[in-house]
Amino acid sequence: MNPIGTKIKEMRFKTGMSQEELAEKSQVSLRTIQRIENNENEPRGKTMQLICDSLGVPIEELLDFGKKEDLQFLMFFHLSVLSGIVIPLGNIILPLVLWLTKKDKIQGLQKIGARLLNFQIVFQAMTFILIMLATLGKILHWENLHFSNLFLMVFFLVSLNGLFAIIFAISSRRGKQITYPSSIPMIK
Repeated sequence: MNPIGTKIKEMRFKTGMSQEELAEKSQVSLRTIQRIENNENEPRGKTMQLICDSLGVPIEELLDFGKKEDLQFLMFFHLSVLSGIVIPLGNIILPLVLWLTKKDKIQGLQKIGARLLNFQIVFQAMTFILIMLATLGKILHWENLHFSNLFLMVFFLVSLNGLFAIIFAISSRRGKQITYPSSIPMIK
């Protein structure tokens, strides 16, 4: 689903209202309307109610009330990372497909999915770099580079990634919102 600010902007366009008119009608400052529509701020409480009343839309239409809670899907979503063991890049491709198809329908999946995918992309890049170093070192006969240590590190990273997936899957199934560590936010 689109962020609330984007939805408000779309609804304002549909009504043919300018930002100034919405600000005046809702009694919310123009700068606040601009920040909300640029998704810099999220309207809460009275501000949300005033904007919705001015646009003539129910609050439920802007919020995620249409999304359902599906703990089993979240569990399988976390476990989908394990597909990377048998399918190259499966730890990114399968979660990405699941995320894109269900992020608008399941509560919490938007945030959890983005963080999982960001983590997996960084993880995959680190693993690829280690494998390339080991391969390049083997080809160039680098004496100081211990290949077995690099491959052991790759095995450790893959095992740690699988362990994270299992722990987060079990936590999700129990209703706890644990998510992957913050990494470079490429997907939001």
